Amino acid sequence: MLVLLAGIFVVHIATVIMLFVSTIANVWMVDITNFGTISSGLWLQCNKTCDQLPLRGGNDASLKAVQAFMILSIIFSVIALVMFIVQLFTLEKGKRFYITGAIMLVCWMCILIGASIYTARFTGKLSYARSHHGYCFILAWICFCFSFIISILYLVLRKK
Repeated sequence: MLVLLAGIFVVHIATVIMLFVSTIANVWMVDITNFGTISSGLWLQCNKTCDQLPLRGGNDASLKAVQAFMILSIIFSVIALVMFIVQLFTLEKGKRFYITGAIMLVCWMCILIGASIYTARFTGKLSYARSHHGYCFILAWICFCFSFIISILYLVLRKK
């Protein structure tokens, strides 16, 4: 049981770190042009220097929604981690980690909404033919999977 708790804790910390990286770094989309590689993220577009992200076609509200949901997912994931530690020491034996699991499900929903909006509004809409998803986009979807698995394990897991 202790090994399972430690494993969940390590995966939870890894999820929080990956959420931070995917939200902060500016490599959601990578465009390969004749002038070099251009990466764009949630905040900036970087070539050799980083500038504000140029938006076309009314995508400003969509980008702000993605930014908000990714920040909310970080906040809920950190809150769930703190709640897990608190419940680990205060919960009676035989009780389940319902609060931590519910908070992680909210985190999972925030990642789902944010990554889905980005996928729908920004994938394939760039002006360059040779563009692909960057590692931050992939990390966001990996965090989506991890947060769902962790939340289900928290809901099923009992303190022994």
